[in-house]
Amino acid sequence: MIVWLFKRLAYFPLPALHRMGSLFGWLAYLFSGAYAERLRQNLGHALEYQQGKDGYPEDQFRTLLRANVAEAGKSVMELAWIWQRPLDEVTASVKQCYGWEHIETARAQGKGVIVLTPHFGCFELVGLYVAARLPMTCMYRRPRSPALDALMHTGRERGHMKLAAADLGGVRQLLKTLKRGEVIGILPDQVPSNGEGQWLLFFGRPAYTMTLIERLIETSGAPVMMCHVERLAHGRGYTMYIEPLLFDTTHPLSPQMNSALETVILSRPEQYLWSYNRYKIPRGVQPPATPEEQ
Repeated sequence: MIVWLFKRLAYFPLPALHRMGSLFGWLAYLFSGAYAERLRQNLGHALEYQQGKDGYPEDQFRTLLRANVAEAGKSVMELAWIWQRPLDEVTASVKQCYGWEHIETARAQGKGVIVLTPHFGCFELVGLYVAARLPMTCMYRRPRSPALDALMHTGRERGHMKLAAADLGGVRQLLKTLKRGEVIGILPDQVPSNGEGQWLLFFGRPAYTMTLIERLIETSGAPVMMCHVERLAHGRGYTMYIEPLLFDTTHPLSPQMNSALETVILSRPEQYLWSYNRYKIPRGVQPPATPEEQ
């Protein structure tokens, strides 16, 4: 059913899908109390962290909330178009790409390149855009449904793209990719499984943060790029931004990564996936220490 629906939706032009997505976003928000509550809480906490205890004025918060509800719906509907349309048509939807030269410069070092992409805008587009030009391996979390897994492979493994499962075998695959001087892609704000992360602050709240990226950097010495794709209004396409992520090696890297993510997200907070359960406690993980316990 999902495959059938995706193939039918892919026939619609991107502006139409974004209009449908706005409606879908509001339906999801109005008819799912838990979803709506998490979205409001995560957005509200982030704005409070940015602005201080008073946060945004209420009218500005509501304006941003309404925009985010619509953008979240667009991210669902555009996925059919991104995964099912011809690759050259999909990559041509990126009207401007700022910073591609950073990836070329990083590749020249011969250590591979680590591309980090948060749940921001059309994050699915980053891998396809890079893999249309260069060999790339992206880590993904295998869904329970075999049909959905097949759909993800069909939609993502195009151009020079390969997928690596989020397990030990996938980590080995990423390391081999870097040794070949190729590009890997990771969602740095994905919640890892037990034993694969540590509690670090993200917008002022403890979030279980993956340590894999830090290990990959230390093992390979590969340079890191922060990439994100902003969705343009009225379905006109996308703009991609690529920036080198420079670390102070005298301090732990993972907190610096979270700080860099915050900067990207706050550049266009209405396009971040605030409904994602970023602060959940994975099974088997001890909850973060309270201020009294620290």
